[in-house]
Amino acid sequence: MAEAFGAGSVRANGVEIGIEGFGGRGDPLVLLVGGTTMLSWPDPVCARLAAGGRRVVRYDLRDSGTSTTIDPENPAYDLRDLAADAAALVGALGAETAHLAGIGVGGMVAQVAVLDHPEVFRALTLVGTRAVAPGPVDEDLPDHDPEVMGALFAHEMPDWTDREAVAAFAAAGADLLGDAPEQARATAARVWDRTPAADPAVHLANQLGMVFSRIDCAPRWRERLGDLDLPTLVVHGRADPFFPVGNGEALAAEIPGARLLVLDDMGTALRDTAADRVAAAMLAL
Repeated sequence: MAEAFGAGSVRANGVEIGIEGFGGRGDPLVLLVGGTTMLSWPDPVCARLAAGGRRVVRYDLRDSGTSTTIDPENPAYDLRDLAADAAALVGALGAETAHLAGIGVGGMVAQVAVLDHPEVFRALTLVGTRAVAPGPVDEDLPDHDPEVMGALFAHEMPDWTDREAVAAFAAAGADLLGDAPEQARATAARVWDRTPAADPAVHLANQLGMVFSRIDCAPRWRERLGDLDLPTLVVHGRADPFFPVGNGEALAAEIPGARLLVLDDMGTALRDTAADRVAAAMLAL
């Protein structure tokens, strides 16, 4: 695996942003937006991109990981602030431009970032995301699978201060989401270890990203996607019940020249086993 460098935090846009880097510092920058923590980007993807001659930096959104955490239940920022964080982070890392990649809710941040700061980003990758904010979905887009959501919410929430209970909770939900249970268990434990406070609300924000449903995501950005003019890759799991594959298909159709990569064995999360295919597609942009 590529050696990690610069693990810690960088100040950008007035906040501390937790980062971890891989690869050569002088190589072209690939910036990976967490969804919500950086660990939603698996180590093997980072390593494969670094081996392909890229400087890879994955980072935590606000109120997650080692980024500025104040009050996840009452966030004092909006989606545009998170997009501005991404643009400012490029400069803070000493680069002029970057290939920006976002997964899940991080993919929403990435879309707005390239729309609002086109001079900063030279390529875009969107993984398991959609073109509208949390909440009611557009009529032409598939919403969360109701049966899967019902089964997920039927699971009793764990004691968020209990590491093993949180890891077991993540593994139990993985099958429903089309994910690998042992990978989900290991990732949840690592996220727990990086959570900066014992407060259950902070652990909840790190594990489930519920803070994102509380931020202001207006105005809409879907209608602007046709204005994008940069190489774009859309990756989506065919078995994703949270953001069903029609969301990825719509993104690829609405972003000019976008390539769609549908992974039959992927659900909501990126699997370690998909690292080679996803990284190769990203490196081709």
